[in-house]
Amino acid sequence: MEKWEYRTIKFQTGGFFGGKLDTNEFEAMLNKMGEQGWELISCFDTSQSQGASRDVVTVLKRRK
Repeated sequence: MEKWEYRTIKFQTGGFFGGKLDTNEFEAMLNKMGEQGWELISCFDTSQSQGASRDVVTVLKRRK
């Protein structure tokens, strides 16, 4: 039976009202994790107010 391990990484957004994600930092981290065998399986944001995002949360998995 295959076994998996999971990791969650949270990225904070910036900007005056929030909701701005540093895409360079985001992509660099995902590429770094991919090189270590991690696969992105989910990505979602958490609400702040008036539709702005507070955080972006990623969930990754890899075989044990």
